[in-house]
Amino acid sequence: MKRLSLSLLLSTCIVASAALSTSALASTPPHFAVKDGHFLLDGKPYVIRSGEMHYPRIPREDWHDRLRKARAMGLNTITTYAFWNASEPEPGKFDFSGNNDIAAFVRAAQEEGLNVIVRPGPFVCAEWEFGGFPAWLLRTPGLRVRSYDPRFLKASAAWFKRLGQELAPLMSTRGGPILMAQVENEYGYVGNDRDYMEAIRKQMVDAGFDLPLFMSNGPGPTWMSRGTLPGMVSVINFTGDATKTERAFQRSASMMKGMPRMAGEYWTGWYDRWSEAHNTRSTAEVTGAVAWMLDHDVSFNLYMVDGGTNFGWMNGANNEDGHYLPVTTSYDYDSPIDEAGRLTPKYAAFRKVIAAHLPKGETLPPVPASSPTVTIPRFELHESVSLLDALPGLSKAQTAVTPHGMESFGQNYGLILYRKTLDAAAKGKLDVNDVHDYATVLSDGKPLGTLDRRKQEHELPVDLKAGSTLDLLVENMGRVNIDPGMADENKGITSSVQVDGLDLTNWSVYPLPLDDLSGLSFKKNDTPQGPAFWHGSFDLAKVAGGSFFDMRGWKKGNVWINGHHLGRFWSIGPQQTLYVPPSWLRKGANDVVILEMQGGGSHAVAGLKDPVFSMAGK
Repeated sequence: MKRLSLSLLLSTCIVASAALSTSALASTPPHFAVKDGHFLLDGKPYVIRSGEMHYPRIPREDWHDRLRKARAMGLNTITTYAFWNASEPEPGKFDFSGNNDIAAFVRAAQEEGLNVIVRPGPFVCAEWEFGGFPAWLLRTPGLRVRSYDPRFLKASAAWFKRLGQELAPLMSTRGGPILMAQVENEYGYVGNDRDYMEAIRKQMVDAGFDLPLFMSNGPGPTWMSRGTLPGMVSVINFTGDATKTERAFQRSASMMKGMPRMAGEYWTGWYDRWSEAHNTRSTAEVTGAVAWMLDHDVSFNLYMVDGGTNFGWMNGANNEDGHYLPVTTSYDYDSPIDEAGRLTPKYAAFRKVIAAHLPKGETLPPVPASSPTVTIPRFELHESVSLLDALPGLSKAQTAVTPHGMESFGQNYGLILYRKTLDAAAKGKLDVNDVHDYATVLSDGKPLGTLDRRKQEHELPVDLKAGSTLDLLVENMGRVNIDPGMADENKGITSSVQVDGLDLTNWSVYPLPLDDLSGLSFKKNDTPQGPAFWHGSFDLAKVAGGSFFDMRGWKKGNVWINGHHLGRFWSIGPQQTLYVPPSWLRKGANDVVILEMQGGGSHAVAGLKDPVFSMAGK
């Protein structure tokens, strides 16, 4: 009896202890929550002071520096998209290394005292190539992104599942810094398919995003009702002064009942497009708006706090009323922290406003030093090789009866060459449908002209001899990053080539992703016709900062330094310089390769301390 009583007593104690433990856990609030119209951090109201920063747009070596500067400006949170096309360059082949290591970026933010908001798409917009979608989706005829198309949803589910493996340990529900995540992105602008939105939300939950979710749209019931699932936190994206900010929230009040008020994107500047003037936004305007939000306990995300750079081929493009408008390589965005990591007057103004609104007991860290930039003496590029002469080492020919987009040949980015040896003479109007996006036309290596999609050009008079070689070299200038038109963003020649109304068939096609230029063989003091690679170098006694390559005098093309693809230049402006990060420079010899699409012009480059934004001829 004594043994039985002791056993019962012990069992009773265990049950009571378990009950107390369960009760304690139940009474402990989650680290981050949404309740009664507030964001709560450890059970207390929390105003999110966030800034947008994108890990692929800033070299990994500079992440801590930029995040530390954002924290010192007064932010308590960093927001970033997750870029699907950067991390899944081919179906099922994921890459979260180097600059694609989003988990390392989140940990870096945490180490600098910042919380994180993640926006995993699958659509991100962001003036980023194809809005963040992998170009290989376009290899499937008829597939529609941002839709309930089962082929698209199968691909997006795989993306979320793999991304979840990277981020799950870093979510606030597991003690990490990620407070919440966004479902889709500004969907109300383009659609109202609730089944599609719900499918994306479920894919995120199934992938382990077990934290507060939200959706963002333009202000007002029209966009918000179309692009928000019932019951989900809804935030708004906009810009303007304090008065416009107040109106944006008044217009959106009916869609935010019982929810925290937040500017999911408050645009601190704006991006640039080729051939248009450089954009800026008034410091007084944007700091006045932030002051109003802080006065009213409204959370915000400054888009951007540091814009960075669309390195390589990764700029996006717009489609406005059927007009194609590619975005520049620079994504400086007139941000508080500029493209080179330097602190601007806008940075100091934001810090002052935020410091005046800090909760009792909170102080700001000291301001880090602004990132240095240096000049690089002008140097000549004396060696060159014609792109056509280099072709055998860059690509292997494939054949096609009629031209197709580069995606059909397994290519995502870069240039593509279509070659036809004429069986008979052809004279009249060369008609290329469609040019996506910039074509250089050559006959037997001699340039005949160009066709620019921006100008809706597709015709050129020709007089071609029998036996001559017609080359159409087409550059992908960046896929449209927001509807309409995204589903038709195949690159290269997408339909047909005719001369005087007759189809030209039986083409040799050379994909040119240009992801490895190590095999180029240069010649000194050569002057090739048409598109050519130019090579040179310069020496540094030490790496003392970044720089801006001055491309004035060149015409149109791309630049690589020490194997890193800086991006595009184009004399039409507004961008006339290319940012060179210090981590891509090295002590001693630095190797430079420039692809110039047009002949003539300068073959020298200098590094400047400051960027140059100007239109052609100005």
